[in-house]
Amino acid sequence: MVPLGEVVHLWARGLIDGEPCGCGVPLPECEFWAEVGRLAFGGWAPELAERMIELRRRVDRTRRIPPRLTIELVEYVSVYHRLYSAAGEVADSPVVVDSSKHASLAFCLAAAGVPVHVVHLVRDPRAVAHSWQRRITRPEDGTPMPRWSPARTAAHWTTQNLALELLAGKGVPVTRVRYEDLLDSPRTAFARLLTRLDLAPRLDFLTDRQVHLTTAHTASGNPIRFISGAVELVRDDAWRQALPCGQRLLVTALTLPLMLQYGYRARAAA
Repeated sequence: MVPLGEVVHLWARGLIDGEPCGCGVPLPECEFWAEVGRLAFGGWAPELAERMIELRRRVDRTRRIPPRLTIELVEYVSVYHRLYSAAGEVADSPVVVDSSKHASLAFCLAAAGVPVHVVHLVRDPRAVAHSWQRRITRPEDGTPMPRWSPARTAAHWTTQNLALELLAGKGVPVTRVRYEDLLDSPRTAFARLLTRLDLAPRLDFLTDRQVHLTTAHTASGNPIRFISGAVELVRDDAWRQALPCGQRLLVTALTLPLMLQYGYRARAAA
């Protein structure tokens, strides 16, 4: 498999703003992405990036789920399809991983006939609310990452998860993995996931306590994408002590139906 990062941000952050690839080189100068662009489009052009940003505004939006199969949607998805195909060829990999995290993009790809299998990684919404309030600096440019209120986080969590439930209901393969299960038993969780994806479970990079990361050409994403080598796997449950009671009750009330469906208890011990 070849990870591409959050490709939805490739156009603005990577190609126009020149933010670094996961390998540390400014993305327009990265040899991997240069070859992907050459194979897919004969080279990267500012006009392509600007067109994709405009098309995203028109077709790739949560409020447009499920999308209509329009000429603009086909144009938008065809670019992604060519990019994925080129990346797989450059990396000599039959599987590419786009971690864009936007349900609307998965809907667009599926609507236009691209074979997708969504890995739906879900986490307790109270932990997510706590995480979105942390102060984190973006390593790309030193600016602070966005911070969301608990109410906004709860609304976003519910909307995206409901969208993926709808996608699965339309027959698109969606495999759910809980963050907590993944961290409690990484090898078991990964083995099950790879079996579900019909891939050979090669797990020599992973133990139940540590993962060995190699350099990846990721277009955007969590700051950990710049880290390589051995990384300790520790489940983060800081929210149980740090999330104020009022915020915990608010998030629980706003997300309760799906929270219970995913196996989270309404009354979580601190």
